Amino acid sequence: MSKYYLAIDIGASCGRHILGHTEDGRIVLEEVYRFDNKQVQKNGHDCWDMDNLWNGILGGLKKCREIGKIPETIGIDTWAVDFVLLDENGTMIGDAVAYRDGRTQGADKIADALIPAADLYARAGIQKQIFNTIYQLLALPKEHPEQLGKADAMLMIPDYFGYLLTGVKKQEYTNATSTNLVNAAAKTWDMDLIRRLGLPEKLFTELSMPGTVVGNLTEEIQKEVGFDAVVILPATHDTGSAFLAVPAKDDNAVYLSSGTWSLLGVENEEPICTEASRRQNFTNEGGAWYRFRYLKNIMGLWMIQSIRRELNGVAYVAGRTSKYADGRQWSFPDLIEAARGAADFISEVDANDNSFLAPDSMIDAIKAYCERTGQAVPGTVGEIMQCVYRSLSRCYKEAIDSLSELTGRTYTSINIVGGGCQDMYLNEMTAKATGLPVYAGPVEGTAIGNLIIQLIAAGEYRDLQAARDAVRESFNIKEIKE
Repeated sequence: MSKYYLAIDIGASCGRHILGHTEDGRIVLEEVYRFDNKQVQKNGHDCWDMDNLWNGILGGLKKCREIGKIPETIGIDTWAVDFVLLDENGTMIGDAVAYRDGRTQGADKIADALIPAADLYARAGIQKQIFNTIYQLLALPKEHPEQLGKADAMLMIPDYFGYLLTGVKKQEYTNATSTNLVNAAAKTWDMDLIRRLGLPEKLFTELSMPGTVVGNLTEEIQKEVGFDAVVILPATHDTGSAFLAVPAKDDNAVYLSSGTWSLLGVENEEPICTEASRRQNFTNEGGAWYRFRYLKNIMGLWMIQSIRRELNGVAYVAGRTSKYADGRQWSFPDLIEAARGAADFISEVDANDNSFLAPDSMIDAIKAYCERTGQAVPGTVGEIMQCVYRSLSRCYKEAIDSLSELTGRTYTSINIVGGGCQDMYLNEMTAKATGLPVYAGPVEGTAIGNLIIQLIAAGEYRDLQAARDAVRESFNIKEIKE
């Protein structure tokens, strides 16, 4: 009888429960449950609907029981940077404000006054993004000065759900590094930095590595879902999990985790925290076994997802409407076809411009950027999509060029994992823009990486290389050349 392992992978638009097991050394996946993730307006901010997410987690566990496939272990991964504060009773304080919310505007200036940006990067090595946890924490007292004082614990989103399942609080390393508060060289919280920022020291406890056991399900959860299992830490930052699943054959391969964000980079044994790296805005995210993901965050499929929602009249944040919905329901293949039909449209935008982070209308934001930069303004869906595809592929090329400059290495291929690897038009344009072969797959990179940690912990694979070899044998990897 197969032993099952469960990856609960929660992204910006949905969460999935994916069971994994091995057959003849290969990894076999089965998606057993899916639920929506959505943001809601609460107290004037864009927030995660935590009750909805928690009900989705429980619903998927009950589904495992229903189909008779009980997991040995469970791992949860989500996006990074967002957190919750808990009081001494373990009750959430305030709302789980989402990183795209505008509350952090100006918080970087508060940080700069306490520690210069160059010094902060030399310590933490994290790319400056206005939504980083450091800025969220510094912005919090402006509206809620009481919350940090009441807080007994801070947990990143996946750590919080692990706590709800087990009653055990853990702070997992890979997600913690996204806070910009972990010392890259020491690989632990930078307490001197935390004190300089005036943050409560008690919120920052021992960091746990992927593979650490959190605990068994509480008796209450066991009664509700119908079984017991061990919760184990994967790389809880979804990009950390996705990079583990890259089956690169080439030591000079670039990795690209393609989803709501495009995370493009390589793995290093040591962080690169130089001034040149800071100016290029590369980040050193901690990974499993202290492997650093040296990468650039690029806006990614968020732009395409937002355009599709607008055209279909679906609000990403409850309460917002779209003027572009005309009754037609656009699929992603429809958008790709429209882009192909406008291949001669040459306007481009900087996909990393802050105007695309959380606009009320992504379509309007793209048009406005083209207008103010003196380019032709896209007027059709095809032209809008062609503009996005050109812009993303150009960003990928520029990031690879910068990566080569910073590391002194020449890169010979691009390995794309995640849902975005299915977009063959983007893969084609990426191969054309960079002149490099693209290897697309596996699609479920994040869930596979989550499962890899569990499978290694269970002794199914001896190490990461053996697991990556199994990924190459288990899933279809497509090659796209210029």
